[in-house]
Amino acid sequence: MLNQKICSHLAALTDIRSADEYVCEECIKTGDSWVHLRTCQTCGTTLCCDSSPNKHATKHFRASNHPVVASAEPGERWVWCYADEQMAQY
Repeated sequence: MLNQKICSHLAALTDIRSADEYVCEECIKTGDSWVHLRTCQTCGTTLCCDSSPNKHATKHFRASNHPVVASAEPGERWVWCYADEQMAQY
């Protein structure tokens, strides 16, 4: 699936989970806004990126240790591994 030399977390991906809804589930709860969305590749949760005020995707990684997110932005086809700080296109 991915062509460049990549970390084991990214190499283990067989399918890319996409967002069920294009909202940050945590920002909705607090009435906050977000900039971009990321979808956790372990559990499928979609949360806001680090450009957003609450950085919920990174907070999710720290709390859950789920290492990989995919961009949930239309037209973007990349994944990011928080654990190894590595990005790959797919």
